[in-house]
Amino acid sequence: MFAFPEKLTFHIGNYIDIIVSWLTVHWTGLFDAIKTGLLWVFVNLNDFLLWVPWWYFILVIFLLACQYKSIWSGILYSAFLFLIGMFGLWEATMYTLTIVIASMVITIIIGLPLGIIMASSNRLETVMKPLLDAMQTMPSFVYLIPGIFFFGLGLVPGVLSTIIYALPPIMRLTNLAIRGVPQEVVEAGLSFGSSKWQLLRKVQIPQALPTIMTGVNQTTMMALAMVVVASMVGVEGLGLEVLSALNRIDVAQGFEAGISIVFIAIIIDRLTLAISDRTQSKTRKGYN
Repeated sequence: MFAFPEKLTFHIGNYIDIIVSWLTVHWTGLFDAIKTGLLWVFVNLNDFLLWVPWWYFILVIFLLACQYKSIWSGILYSAFLFLIGMFGLWEATMYTLTIVIASMVITIIIGLPLGIIMASSNRLETVMKPLLDAMQTMPSFVYLIPGIFFFGLGLVPGVLSTIIYALPPIMRLTNLAIRGVPQEVVEAGLSFGSSKWQLLRKVQIPQALPTIMTGVNQTTMMALAMVVVASMVGVEGLGLEVLSALNRIDVAQGFEAGISIVFIAIIIDRLTLAISDRTQSKTRKGYN
């Protein structure tokens, strides 16, 4: 027998359990505030999306596609959304979009400044890189565990796990974009007497914006990818439809919910990439 020696086994889980229990008891106020804030954002955004007439929503997507892609793309994306409505999944889709939009906005608010700070500190970048590697390689199901511990089942742990899962791309690409600004451009800004804040706001961010927009695209897609996983803790929407179909082995429901997620992913991916390309073109023209 070549089994691992029993005397050398060590279980770190007991210590983690003690820390989580301590946080649950002593930081209850903070967790309640986070839960209340997230629910307020979600409820108001979801109410707004459901208040918007379905045909008006489709029209907006059509016009955005015509503006940034082509009229054929507008027709295709409109057809995708119309099909989702015909499947009877419009409300579930709006719920899913609410989760994606809310998670994306919060992730950008957190990740963009952290990425900028990383770009200004080599030491912080050295510390954060392995941490971001771990966040990206860790199975997505793991992110649900701390949320359940602190907030129970429901929407809040699903949104929080989505935010954590989608955070690395925006931080990485913001850091990469700021560091990738040509040194000649930075030196030119400094020679004109720009402060660090002015240099960042007027030189570095405009130059780095195309790459940052790519990070926004990746963040959005990762948030959408987390939708089905988040349904395991009671988050409604298209993900719950897929999970329900899986539990009942309902092929028809599973196909309709699954293809609806694919439609939404295509629309979000193509539109955000098109906006990123347009931003990149304008940036290049501005500096030529």
